[in-house]
Amino acid sequence: MNAIVEVRGVRLGEGVPKICVSMTGRTKEELLEEAELLRSIKPDFAEWRVDFFEAVDSLDDSFEEILAVLAELRELLENTPLIFTFRSSREGGQRELAEDKYIRLNREAAASGHADMIDIELFMGENIVRELAAEVRRIGALSIVSNHDFHGTPSKEELTARLRLARELGADVPKIAVMPHNPGDVLALLEATYIVSSDGIGPIITMSMDRTGVVSRIAGGTFGSALTFGAAKKASAPGQLAVAELRGILNTLYGG
Repeated sequence: MNAIVEVRGVRLGEGVPKICVSMTGRTKEELLEEAELLRSIKPDFAEWRVDFFEAVDSLDDSFEEILAVLAELRELLENTPLIFTFRSSREGGQRELAEDKYIRLNREAAASGHADMIDIELFMGENIVRELAAEVRRIGALSIVSNHDFHGTPSKEELTARLRLARELGADVPKIAVMPHNPGDVLALLEATYIVSSDGIGPIITMSMDRTGVVSRIAGGTFGSALTFGAAKKASAPGQLAVAELRGILNTLYGG
């Protein structure tokens, strides 16, 4: 693994933490409107949260509609790096997919050439994650191996172990997001971030959610988190700040 992960000229793990905005439209029209908005906001990364897309409910054996929308988003976003994410409901997403469909959907998104990074959930199982991350890389995309806990914050040791496991399974970028119950939980997340980022192997993404965890979204870079999420029209997770506000704070903290 490289200490820097570069996507369309954007270098994760170097300089100011990068800003990603998630598109959560339920319909094609809503998504294209969001993509147009992102063209003016100019975040470092865009993410399509496919689990919000209503057409997922009518999937049979074809992902044609999703791939067609993905192609349109790629065209509108031009050279902005695009993350393709189906977040399962067990990790705070909107929907579930059968295991085989989850694997094929992510594989086909990578093979389309329109998604730069594929988000793979850590708790899909070690064999699935390892094989899918390796296949995504062979195809020419990159992988984020992620874990989300909307109920609490594991111990510092467990957070550290999950981030390192994601790396061992082939993640180009491990990611973890947790829900704090008190400031001590935020400290545990930030300490785990510092420990794993100090391995010097490559960038990681971490965040503590909700109001208590907002500090991790703006100061996470100090501890080694390479990317943070901001909101354009609608937040995709608790505690996200508006992009303009977030960018101003990051530039103040890290020197722009």
